[in-house]
Amino acid sequence: MARTPASEQIKESVGSGPYQFLPGEWVSGARAAYARFDGYLPRSEKPDYFSGGKVTNFDRLDWIVQPDPSTAAAALQKGEIDWLQLPLIDLCPMLRRSPDVLVAVNDPYGWLPILAMNHLYPPFDNPKLRRALLPAVDQHAFIEAIIGDQSDLGRIPAGYFTENQPMATRAGMDVLTGPRNVTLAKQLVAESGYKGEKVLLIAPSDQPAIMQLAQVTRELFMTVGLNVDYQVMDWGSLVTRRANQNPPDQGGWNAFNTLWGGLTVSNPGSSYPLRGVGKKGWFGWPTDERLESLREAWFDAPDLVAQKAIAAQIQVRALETVPYVPLGQIFQPTAFRSDIKDIVKAAIPLFWGVRRA
Repeated sequence: MARTPASEQIKESVGSGPYQFLPGEWVSGARAAYARFDGYLPRSEKPDYFSGGKVTNFDRLDWIVQPDPSTAAAALQKGEIDWLQLPLIDLCPMLRRSPDVLVAVNDPYGWLPILAMNHLYPPFDNPKLRRALLPAVDQHAFIEAIIGDQSDLGRIPAGYFTENQPMATRAGMDVLTGPRNVTLAKQLVAESGYKGEKVLLIAPSDQPAIMQLAQVTRELFMTVGLNVDYQVMDWGSLVTRRANQNPPDQGGWNAFNTLWGGLTVSNPGSSYPLRGVGKKGWFGWPTDERLESLREAWFDAPDLVAQKAIAAQIQVRALETVPYVPLGQIFQPTAFRSDIKDIVKAAIPLFWGVRRA
C-alpha cells in the first residue's frame, strides 16, 4: 500500500482499535459508520488524548456529513444527532441558549489561521513582496472575521508557534504587533518590483472559517495594490488544486488560507508549513536553508532553555523570509447534547470514553 502512486486511490481500510470502520456502509462525502470491536482490549487507564484506555460505550457510531451549518445545528437542537463536531461559530450563541445542548472548547491548543503563498512563481517568489504585506496584516481583522464578538474564542497576537506553549515567542513580532501602516505596505509593494501580476487567491465555499479568512485576505491584497483573481471552489477542489505545482495559469495557484491545528505547529519539529525544503515540503514550497539548519539545531538542543532560544531565532528568520503569514489563534467550539459525557479533550473527535448519562 505504501508503494501506491499518489495518483491512485487506496481502496483498502486497515486498522484495529475500539471501533471498526464499516466499509460497506461508507458513502463518500455523506456518511461513515463504525461498530464496536469486541476483540479490542483497552488499557485500564483514563483516556488522555490518543493515549490511555480506549473504552467503548456504544455499539455503533454514525458519522453524518451535513454541509449546511444551520441544518446541522437544528438537528442537534431537535435531538436528531448527539454531537456536532464544528458548529458555525456564528451559531454558537444560539446553541448555548438551546435547552439540552452544551457548547464547549475541547481543544486546548486551538487553531492557527495562516496565509499560504506559492514561492515557486511570481509574484510571491519574491521575498521583498512577501515582507511588504506584513505592515498591513491586521491579525485582529482576520480573527474577528471568524469569531465576531465572541472574543473568548480568539487570541492575538500569535506568531509561528502556538500561544501558551513552550516555544511561543514575541521575537521579531513588532512587524505584526506595531501600528498597522497600509501606506508603508503600498510603498514596500511598489519598491519590491511587483509588476501587476495576477494573484490567484483560492477560497473554499464549504469551509466558513477559511472562507472568512480568504475574504479578509482578498481585501488586504487589493488594499496594498495587488491584482487579485479571486476564485471560490469547494474544499475538495481546493485541496486538489493546492497540491498542483504548475504555474497558476496552468492549474496552480498563488495564495490560499487555511487553519493549522495548534498542537502541530506548537514547535519547529512538527510544524510542516515552517519547513524550507522547497518542492519536497508543504504547499507553498518555500526554500530556506537557514530555517532548516535552525530546525536541526532545535532537535539537537540539550534542554528546554536552548530550544526556546532557537525557536525565537526561527521566528525572527521566518518573519524575514515569510514562508507564510501567521494570522492569530482561534478556539473552535464543539456542540453536543447535554447527556453526552466524558468527551476526550482533543483537536479532533475521539469516540472512546464518550458515554451517555
